[in-house]
Amino acid sequence: MGTIRKEVNEVLEIKFQRKRGISFVVNISLSILIFLNTVAIILHTVPSISDKYNKFFLDFEVFSVAIFTVEYLLRVWSCVEQPEYRHWFFGRVKFVFSAWGIIDFLAIFPFFYSYFATDLGFVRILRILRIFRLFRVSRYFHALRVIQNVVKAKKEELLLSMSFIVFLLLILSSLVFYIEHDAQPEAFSSIPDSLWWGVNAMTTVGYGDMHPITPLGKVLGGLMAILGVSIFALPTGIMASGFAEQIRGRRTNQGKVVCPHCGETYYLAERHKAHH
Repeated sequence: MGTIRKEVNEVLEIKFQRKRGISFVVNISLSILIFLNTVAIILHTVPSISDKYNKFFLDFEVFSVAIFTVEYLLRVWSCVEQPEYRHWFFGRVKFVFSAWGIIDFLAIFPFFYSYFATDLGFVRILRILRIFRLFRVSRYFHALRVIQNVVKAKKEELLLSMSFIVFLLLILSSLVFYIEHDAQPEAFSSIPDSLWWGVNAMTTVGYGDMHPITPLGKVLGGLMAILGVSIFALPTGIMASGFAEQIRGRRTNQGKVVCPHCGETYYLAERHKAHH
């Protein structure tokens, strides 16, 4: 049983260097199925198409959920072969509540819930969760995995920069509310309404549905627009540095060799220079 479980885990585990074998075929097939689900979700929102091919969409939904359910159960069953999920019970619980486990579960949950639910309105809302199938595709593409690694490595810096943006937005939007409320009680009726204007000002979108008319309000609006351009560059710079670090780390690892006898690490470039 342990041997079968290990083989199942190796088949489902994505290794980007594998370009052949059953694992490669399974991962490519699942990638295609996720892509087709994406197309189906988009086309199903077109009334003329959904009315004409409703049965086809339903059959494809049943087929897809069946495949995803089997895959999910196999992953839960075989995850104990991985070091981080080694315990037979708590390891599986840890996997179920991991990011990938939650995404896999949310991708199939709405389908099964719809058979037991009585509130059809809530079922329609839950169908939005089908969009989580799109996130599963990042499991099969190295470029998307790199983005995940960058966000994970820079999560503290990103959280700090986003917190600063939200803090600044709250302060400046509150100020513009007290400045503009008496002049435009309908437009700037509350701080939440001012927050909507603040987002437009800081992102320089400018829908034009509301804007300050007092001199001080205009000065504050211009200041928010200037600050928005510079502040939103913070997370962009953090992500750019994260990408650079990921690329450097990948190139370093590609040239790294560990001696099987002494365990010492060598770099191919260094050894090449030593011979010359």
